[in-house]
Amino acid sequence: MQDYSFNECFDRFPIAMAYVPWQHLTNVFENLEEAYNAGTIFPELEKPFTGRRCVQ
Repeated sequence: MQDYSFNECFDRFPIAMAYVPWQHLTNVFENLEEAYNAGTIFPELEKPFTGRRCVQ
């Protein structure tokens, strides 16, 4: 009976491949406290979470 285990094939495949586009960030926060609260110095990357909580 032939063994169809996948463990033998792992050395032939890459671990991962990703596509990451270049980001052209031109604006920066003037106020350092505002940047700290936003979690980034670039206003373009400020994306606050606006989702809802899971309610039972």
